[in-house]
Amino acid sequence: MDKYKTTISLLFKGLFNFYCGFLLLLLFSNCSKEVQTSISLAGEWNLKLDSLNVGEKEGWAKNKIEDITISIPGTLDDSGIGKPNTLEPALNNYVLSNLTRKHQYIGKAWYQKEVEIPSNWEDKSIELLLERVIWKSTVYIDGERIDSKNSLIGKHQYDLTKKLSTGKHLLTVVIDNSNIFPTINVKGDKYPDTINQDMAHAYTNHTQIKWNGILGKISLTAKNTGSPKNLQIYPDLKEDNIEVTFFGLLPKEGDLKVEILDLSGKNVVTKTISDFKTDNDKVSFLIDKPTSLVPWDEFNPVLYTLRVKTNAGTAAAKFGYREIEKDNGVLTLNGNRIFLRGNLECAIFPLTGHPPLDKGGWDKLIGQAKNYGLNHLRFHSWCPPRAAFEAADEAGFYLQVELPHWSLHFGEDKKATKFLKEEAYKVIEDYGNHPSFIFMAMGNELQGDIQHLNTMVADLKELDKRHLYATTAFSFQKPTGTLPEPQDDFFITQWTDKGWIRGQGIFNSQYPNFNKDYSENSDHIKTPLISHEIGQYSVYPDISEIPNYKGVLEPLNFIAIKNDLEKKGMLSLAADFTNSSGKLATILYKEEIERALKTSSFDGFQLLQLQDFPGQGTALVGLLNAFWESKGVVSAEEFSEFNSELVPLIRFEKAVYETGEQFKAQIEIANFYEVKENEVIAWTITDDNGEVLKRGSIKDVNLHIGNNEDIGLIEYAIKAEKAQKLNVSVGLKDSKYKNSWHIWGYPKKVMTASNNIVITSSMEAAKLALEQGKKVLLNPDFNTLKGIEGRFVPVFWSPVHFPNQPATMGLLVDDTNTAFNEFPTDSYTDWQWWDLCINSKSVITDAIEVTPLVRVIDNFVTNHNLSNLFEAKVGEGELIFSSIDLISDIENRPVARQLRYSLLKYMESESFNPSKEIEFKDLEDIKLQDKKNTFSTTDIYK
Repeated sequence: MDKYKTTISLLFKGLFNFYCGFLLLLLFSNCSKEVQTSISLAGEWNLKLDSLNVGEKEGWAKNKIEDITISIPGTLDDSGIGKPNTLEPALNNYVLSNLTRKHQYIGKAWYQKEVEIPSNWEDKSIELLLERVIWKSTVYIDGERIDSKNSLIGKHQYDLTKKLSTGKHLLTVVIDNSNIFPTINVKGDKYPDTINQDMAHAYTNHTQIKWNGILGKISLTAKNTGSPKNLQIYPDLKEDNIEVTFFGLLPKEGDLKVEILDLSGKNVVTKTISDFKTDNDKVSFLIDKPTSLVPWDEFNPVLYTLRVKTNAGTAAAKFGYREIEKDNGVLTLNGNRIFLRGNLECAIFPLTGHPPLDKGGWDKLIGQAKNYGLNHLRFHSWCPPRAAFEAADEAGFYLQVELPHWSLHFGEDKKATKFLKEEAYKVIEDYGNHPSFIFMAMGNELQGDIQHLNTMVADLKELDKRHLYATTAFSFQKPTGTLPEPQDDFFITQWTDKGWIRGQGIFNSQYPNFNKDYSENSDHIKTPLISHEIGQYSVYPDISEIPNYKGVLEPLNFIAIKNDLEKKGMLSLAADFTNSSGKLATILYKEEIERALKTSSFDGFQLLQLQDFPGQGTALVGLLNAFWESKGVVSAEEFSEFNSELVPLIRFEKAVYETGEQFKAQIEIANFYEVKENEVIAWTITDDNGEVLKRGSIKDVNLHIGNNEDIGLIEYAIKAEKAQKLNVSVGLKDSKYKNSWHIWGYPKKVMTASNNIVITSSMEAAKLALEQGKKVLLNPDFNTLKGIEGRFVPVFWSPVHFPNQPATMGLLVDDTNTAFNEFPTDSYTDWQWWDLCINSKSVITDAIEVTPLVRVIDNFVTNHNLSNLFEAKVGEGELIFSSIDLISDIENRPVARQLRYSLLKYMESESFNPSKEIEFKDLEDIKLQDKKNTFSTTDIYK
């Protein structure tokens, strides 16, 4: 028994000694580690609105606010706090300006919360973080004012070390979303509500809203005094090293350690740094690049974590090993040429009115952008939150950020200029380590003191060489907008000193030609060149998306348009309007992108844009809606055929051919993916039924990075006994990379007259023939008709924002009607309609009931019944009325000739039996009394 007791005693003694030793080990271990604690301040806060700006004077911060509570992170709009909307759906510039806030508050709001500081925070540095605010914050502790911060695009941080002892404290944060620096924002004077006139996307109601609240991470953090902070990592691929800098307590000999880990946590390098430099409280050192480090780019978005440790604490940041350069005027990443397939991101988030602060929201957005072949986002006049960079880093997506600035008078307001400089430094500090952060511009379409902008860029280049910089994303101030500025690392423009480098100035005025690119106007530019905001082709509103607006914004603009269509009996056509206008926009975007890809002196393009822009007059220019969801117009797979890292292209003279002509197309490939060797390029020509008419292939093709021109020639003799639509396709064999184009072939001789049909441009002759019960094809000179100028391209941007333009949105063709049996067409505008659209007038048929064979889609403000080809009974006769010129020079206008023939064949058939009846005076009302009395859209916008 005694032996047993002794054994038990020894066992307990051993366990006790082990336990004490373990505690001592744990104690000493913890002594060598940083004690870092963070308290999240997310949750319920007390709130009091201060619209009269009396809170500070009356000492609101000294006592507990008990008005209402609000959930933070969040906004007043999220909680339904503010002035309720009183607008009703209507086609006016109040409603059509932008999506409507359900509640709106502009001014100061006081947020208050009791916090308790734990005892182990004694002698620690304590920091308050407000991740994102619009745009001024002021902090009080126990009624004492601490400080204020101004930033629209960076975090608001407060050092509260000397103000927060252990125990309970009353924290008050005042957020002021008033227009603090009005001069940084261009004014949209077409919008009568002054709050809706600010256009830059960091402070606007047109995309994100002028919310009041606190978003993202809201926390108090305690660290050891002197812990490393503002850790910045600078890869240098030429020197094969990495520079690291941070601020904090200067380390002693042997106290500074660095380690790099991959994302799995595997240690890549661990090193004690003895050779470091100090400058006041800044520490910097170099390490050689570990041999296993992989460069970051869009195809290999490899990330690493770098951690520094000192005797005061640790700091860590993710980075990518990459280097962006302008190599003799060519954009390169890690020494390889890249091409930006870009899109604007204008803070369009219609459910919340603000950008996501979580990475998941950005993962979804960037994922959809990649689905459609994009590799780049330009943040127009704003900078996104941290989560956007994190998502882009992981996805291998290139970002351009901008200062919150769209000014026509930069430099005049000295306080605003100082604010913008501080914002620039904040962007570098907050987001500089992210490898996706490739470019930075000082703002959008800036005008004013351009030399001052050059100075700002020069300062930033000296501060941080990890990014490329530009004075502005285009400028209408010449010569700034036509040639790069001295400090520009890249040049974004829509024209150079030699002319246009985007389709807006070309596609409606020049006969369609697919041989062209923009080299003539761009080859002399020796700075990386990016085309500015290409596209902007308006698509008719998708009425079906109205129920999707379940957040803080109401689609009163969409509802007003829906109501107007319903009133005019056209609501059933809304989906067709969206689809047909969207199809037209798609072919224009395709040609825009392909011309950019064919231009060897280009380094990229930036679309405006793939998704709708619901502000600035309801600028629905997207093939996707404002939620980044498809409208059903074009799939991601179809769009990425002409918008991806490798795109087959062809150059050909025109889209329309006659029998006896030779279709010739030169194959080339824009390859910004990887070097490829011994490829087979296959091509086919098929008819509209899919039957192969001719095929061929080119073997042993080697593709370098960049523009691979003159790969081979496609030739096909047009033998069109009947009019036909053909499809030409080119692709890399056994790969996803393919592309296709439509061309049309027409017979050279067809019937253009008929003994049974009166063809006339004379109203008088038509009237006489109709009275005699004859069939009449009436084709007056379109210049003598009331109506809207015929256009091929749709509304530019918005008929509200730019009212003085011919404001139609393409054609809606009754393609199943036998009138088109001899004229192959889809229900929407394609390139073969160009000549017909240009040589036409769109006449208003609101007051008459006719059957449109070709309906012209009006803009969503006026919503007229428009047509350029319709049929009707008139008295005893039967009529087709055409305001498309089907008479002039038809020997040399094969499309007009073929449409005329198809209409005559239809009119001779039993199918021609118009069901609607009008009086001849209705036709006479279409005729101008004098040529000055042309229809104008201007008055409706007043």
